[in-house]
Amino acid sequence: MHPLRRLFQHAQQYRRQVALASTFSVLNKLFDVLPEVLIGVAVDVVVSRKSSFLARFGATDPHHQLTLLAAITVFVWVFESTFEYLYAVRWRNLAQNLQHDLRMQSYAHVQRLELSWFERTRTGTLMSTLNDDINQMERFLNGGANDLIQVLTGTVLVGAVFFTLTTKIAFLALIPIPLIIYGAFWFQARLASRYAEVREAAGTLNARLNNNLLGIATIKAYAAEDYEVQRIQESSDRYRAANAFAIRFSAAITPVIRMAILAGFTVTLLYGGFLALRGEIGVGSYSVLVYLTQRLLWPMTRLADMSDLYQRSMASVERVMNLVETPVKISYAGAPLAAKDVKGELVFDNVDFSYGDTPTLQGISLRITPGQTIAFVGGTGGGKSTLVKLLLRFYEPTRGKVLLDGRAIDELDLQALRRCIGYVAQDSFLADATAAQNIAYGLSDVSREDVVAAAVAAEAHEFISELPNGYDTEVGERGQKLSGGQRQRIALARAIVRNPRILVLDEATSAVDNETEAAIQRSLERLVVGRTSLIIAHRLSTVRRADCIHVLDAGRIVESGTHDELLVRGGLYASLWRLQTGEGSA
Repeated sequence: MHPLRRLFQHAQQYRRQVALASTFSVLNKLFDVLPEVLIGVAVDVVVSRKSSFLARFGATDPHHQLTLLAAITVFVWVFESTFEYLYAVRWRNLAQNLQHDLRMQSYAHVQRLELSWFERTRTGTLMSTLNDDINQMERFLNGGANDLIQVLTGTVLVGAVFFTLTTKIAFLALIPIPLIIYGAFWFQARLASRYAEVREAAGTLNARLNNNLLGIATIKAYAAEDYEVQRIQESSDRYRAANAFAIRFSAAITPVIRMAILAGFTVTLLYGGFLALRGEIGVGSYSVLVYLTQRLLWPMTRLADMSDLYQRSMASVERVMNLVETPVKISYAGAPLAAKDVKGELVFDNVDFSYGDTPTLQGISLRITPGQTIAFVGGTGGGKSTLVKLLLRFYEPTRGKVLLDGRAIDELDLQALRRCIGYVAQDSFLADATAAQNIAYGLSDVSREDVVAAAVAAEAHEFISELPNGYDTEVGERGQKLSGGQRQRIALARAIVRNPRILVLDEATSAVDNETEAAIQRSLERLVVGRTSLIIAHRLSTVRRADCIHVLDAGRIVESGTHDELLVRGGLYASLWRLQTGEGSA
């Protein structure tokens, strides 16, 4: 399906605005063409006087004719200016509204896509689509759509005047128009693929820039500034080369169109002049024909710019529509789930999961009773984090089921499921907002007292109070104004304020200092009471008090038991304990 048709299918609510804007464009062009006709009428009045065209309507005095003509001219110019204002306002507002709606629709859709989609898609490419491509579409609607309508309208109006005055010149003067239009579409067809390459190159460049800005500390630490400048230059060169290839092609449109215009204008000038000299057409009519030929054909030189802008926009629209129409593989719909009714029983029933062709979990079966604290430990890549991602439905199991209180979670409303789970990751995301807003993140009905209470429980109140504006201090992009330990304590407070029935801690203390770890551990000892808690940890000292510890290796549970039971058993857990502590027992 053509990108423009796809765009307007997604913008059906704007059909009335499009119709109004198009009507104003047509009316503006109608009044824009009339001054050239009035010039011819004025020449006719001066030359023919009482025998002029206007004399047929009762105004025989040439002075009265000119006065009438002046009044008509004022009327025409006022209406031409009025409709120019109206179409400009309509098209620009339409462009802004459609840009806004499409960006919000795209972003809302992106947020519903599964986590694996984000792992396959570069952030810079996605940013390029959500910003650059949507802005490119807005630039076309701002001016290009009006230009196309007015060129078409002008062709029809001027053609009608030509055939009214003399068919002899009309056919000759209008011959270049089909050639110009055919040439413009011929160029468009060949520009489409070139601008698709330009947008892809722009996405690649944005992806690399975004990646480097996020990793600026590492770049500086390894003195890799020159190396990264070189890589950015390579991407920018590819973008520039793709653009240059398209520019060379699009730049050829205008000279070709100018030659066709020259042919039409020359025919009108010479052949029309001959007819006027022989008295077959009036001097006024000849003036109208000369002026209108220029008015008809000269705007067609803008077809080059319009074609260029159109093809850039269509390449961008294609990318945006592909994004909007990306299928959501994990459905948000499902049975309602009230957080107050959740008991917290979890069952993993013979669960398998694979990233592509690589098995990550194999035959995981376990039951977690409400209020239990369960730990998952093991080597890197054992599948620990994948288990909780299945619980949060970031992914769907390849086989088997995950159940909450006896109900399969893929049959529950997805957002309701996630709202009853408090999740703290190893590298918790903080929004570019205040400390209080980050603690209340995603909740609209949380009081400041609840926020402070959650911070106190997470042992974050003291350092937050010492910030320049306390709880109203902006923490910066991704919380960069805070230390890693401070970010984790705010993330923990964010989980606490939700009062979840299920708590998930995915390496929540692995990247913090000993003091922060101790503070978080004290908070967790209070927080896990009465909740179903799943704790993933590399530091075994943080899970000693868990009701049950499951040891994962190569995607399978190879050991289960309490800390003491596993040490006595002398298996993989005991080996990991000795490796970390040098002890043989508790």
